This record gives sequence, C-alpha cells and structure tokens, in this order.
Amino acid sequence: MTTSRPANSIPATVWVLGIVSLLMDISSEMVQTLLPFYLVSGLGASAVFVGFIEGLSVAVATVTKLFSGILADRLAQRKPLAVLGYGLGALSKLIFPLATSMGWIVAAKAVDRVGKGIRGTPRDALIADVTPPELRGASFGLRKSLDTVGGFIGPLAAIGLMILLGGDVLAIYWIAVVPAFLAVLLLIVGVREPKAPFHAKGSGLPRLADIARLNGAVWMVIGAASLLTLARFSEAFLLLKSQEAGFAPAWIPITMVIMHAVYGLTAYPVGALSDRIGRSGLLIASLFVLVAAYVTLACAAGVPAFIAGIVLWGLHMGLSQGLLATLIADTAPKNLKGTAFGVFSLITGIVVLLGNVAAGLIWDSHGSGATFLTGAVLSAVTILVAAPMLLRVKRPA
Repeated sequence: MTTSRPANSIPATVWVLGIVSLLMDISSEMVQTLLPFYLVSGLGASAVFVGFIEGLSVAVATVTKLFSGILADRLAQRKPLAVLGYGLGALSKLIFPLATSMGWIVAAKAVDRVGKGIRGTPRDALIADVTPPELRGASFGLRKSLDTVGGFIGPLAAIGLMILLGGDVLAIYWIAVVPAFLAVLLLIVGVREPKAPFHAKGSGLPRLADIARLNGAVWMVIGAASLLTLARFSEAFLLLKSQEAGFAPAWIPITMVIMHAVYGLTAYPVGALSDRIGRSGLLIASLFVLVAAYVTLACAAGVPAFIAGIVLWGLHMGLSQGLLATLIADTAPKNLKGTAFGVFSLITGIVVLLGNVAAGLIWDSHGSGATFLTGAVLSAVTILVAAPMLLRVKRPA
C-alpha cells in the first residue's frame, strides 16, 4: 500500500532527509567551527596546513562520492549507502575529542569525509528519485535550508558551551557526538526507498565505464560548477579572518552562525524561484555576490565590515549550492543520477583541494587581504567563462 501526498507538496522523504542533515550538521559545526582555532592555537598548525586539511577532507569525500554514486545506480539502492555514510560520520565524532596531535585530526577528518562521501550522492539521488521535476528546485533548496539550520544551531551551541565550559574544546567535541548518532537513528527508522523506484533494477558492481554514458548537459554543469568552486575558498579562512576582525576565541563560531542564517533563509526560496524562472540566471547572480563578498572581506579591518562580508558570503551560498545539485538532477539520465552526482563531487573536490592549498599559501605569504582579493579576481573571471556555459543548459521538459 502506498501513501499519497497532496499535489505540489514536497515529499516526506525530503523532509526527513533534511532533518537528518540538520542533526548531522549541528554535530559537524560544533566541531568544525572550533577546529581552525584548535589547530592553530592548540596544536600549532599553520594556515597552509589548515587549507591543506580542509581541501584534503573535501577531496577524500569526493573520491568516495564517485564510487558511492556509481554503486547506488548499479545496485538501485540508496538508503543502505546513506546509512553507512552517516554512521561513519557519527563514529568520526568519537575520534575528535581523543585527538592529541595533528595526525589524529587528519584521521578523524578522513573518517568523517569518507562517511560524507558515501552518504551524499545516494541521498541526493534519492531526493531526485522521489521528487517530480517541477518541485526539484524547492526540494533541493529545502534540504539545503534544513542543513544550514544545523549550521546555524551548531556554532551557537559551540559559543554557549565555550562560555559555559571555560573554553574546553574537547568537552564540546564529546557533546557533539549526541546529535550525530540521533541523525543515524532517524535515517534508519524514518526513510524508505520508493517501492517503485524511478531508476532501473540493480545490475551488479560499480563500473567506471558508466561515467562515459553521462550526457553533454551534465558535463556542462560540472564544468561551470568546477570554475565556481575554484573561486570559492573554504569557510575555514573566514574563521581565521574573524580573529583578525576582533572576535575573541569564544565568539569565533558566530561567523558560521551569521553565514548559515543567511544561507538557510535564502536556499529554499531561491530553489522554489528557480522552478519558475530557471536556474542559470540565479547562479550567475551568485557569482556577482561572491565578488562583493571577497572585496568586502579583503577590506574589512573591524567587526562591522567583516559581518557584512559574511552576510554576502551566505547569500552567495544560498543562491548557488542548492541550484548546482538541482541542475545535476535536471540534466542526468534517470538511471545515472547517482553516477552524475558522484562525478560532480569528485571533480569539484579536486578543485577545492587545489584552491584551498593555494589560498593557504597566499595567506601565509601575503596575508588575508591578498587571499580574498585573489578570490575576487577568480570569481570575476568565472563570471566571464561560466556564464555562457550555464546559459546553454536547458531546463527539463
């Protein structure tokens, strides 16, 4: 027996997956917003190392996403891989409070990112499976918005706990374990795969040859997304900039609170709007906002200007991140959506690694101003190159 849902309503599965993302992101942000400070102040790491670990983490996740996406298509099952991925993410949270060296941090980040890599593509493919084309923008936007609510709550919790616990970062890391395991439990009991999935019956182990079956429109989206990703550095550099702007250590997480608040409030309405007017123009607008964010951050010498830059950064994220995933869902063949999400994640992850290491080198050699100005130049170039590519991507019929 199948349950019906009202016309033009977002499927319940999307809501549950969004809440699962919310809980995991609360846990992750409680850890990640304090990690650059902990690495630099507690373990003596350099900005290059911060950039390297952030880029490597994304690269590990995205290599995993490639094989996870292909496997999700070949087995025609999304949920088991998603449970495995979220489970590894929860287990990684147990490693952070035990870490006594940078090697332990790298190990914890690796486990966390492998989990993220395993869960991301089957989760997004499942959303694409259960959502009709006319609601894709709204559904992916909703998932992003709920995820960013976690990104809002997590840093707030970190601030409160830093004050309450007298700056005991490791104690906060122990507390972060709780929402991570709640996310896994909700996923297990709250999500069912469609009884009549849109994808084909499973056909064995993953094959890299499936990548060659992706169409030109998917590759166009991946190319544009890679350029955009190269231009946008990790949020870890925003956290480092917050110290220069005048934030005390306990208040550093407010950076992510502000950014995620704007991101979360923007992603869903932008996704819904894209269902009516198209995705490409909104994505191009996000690049202009990113240029403004970089210039503002480069010139920020105090808290007000820094906060303005963070608001612009969050607006850029809300205008871009859900739409990139939606475009992949729009353009990929029904039986290769997992593969498409995996390739998209792999290529953009490699770009993130290169961009973050370069940003760290510029930061250590020339300071934060030069780093953000470089990002502004890259973003401006991306507008010129990626805009024609995005405008050629056709909306689904």
